[in-house]
Amino acid sequence: MTRATDGIPVRQLDLGTLLPYLDLHLVGATNGVRLFGAARVSWAGTPYEEDFSRLRQEIGEERAFLKRLIKALGHRPSLLKMAFARVMSVVAELDPLNPTRRKKTAGAQLELEALQSLLRGKEALWATLLALSPDTGATPGEDVLDRTVLARLLEASKRQQDTVARVMTETASARFLMG
Repeated sequence: MTRATDGIPVRQLDLGTLLPYLDLHLVGATNGVRLFGAARVSWAGTPYEEDFSRLRQEIGEERAFLKRLIKALGHRPSLLKMAFARVMSVVAELDPLNPTRRKKTAGAQLELEALQSLLRGKEALWATLLALSPDTGATPGEDVLDRTVLARLLEASKRQQDTVARVMTETASARFLMG
């Protein structure tokens, strides 16, 4: 079997369970790219615009990695799920939580909280895959998951959450305090 990275033998993975799980995370990542793009627009002209631009780029790269991993496992993402992801990504781009793109509304707070939730889900994905990857090397040529790459992705998810949390706390007073 083709390998995406190094780590765990394919024959040990329950692909009947793992692949639908990865497909659903790919749907989430597709929406995440658009949601972070919408957040960048919402926060344009502020000190946080660059944060959201960088986060959108990183999440796009992680989505591409996940898609390559799925294909390396010999699977093609479900056409129905990916069509759903495309429809949802159009909705995400409209930014239903903060359609007016105003920073001093409850919608802006909900937008930031939704982004945190997406990042938490992504963190859970990388932690789960890391838990599946053995500490010792597998037979060469049969490996799929690389502990080093997964650990890096896990740490990136935590850093990304910290970034959104910082924006949320630094801007909360402008939304919820009078004056």
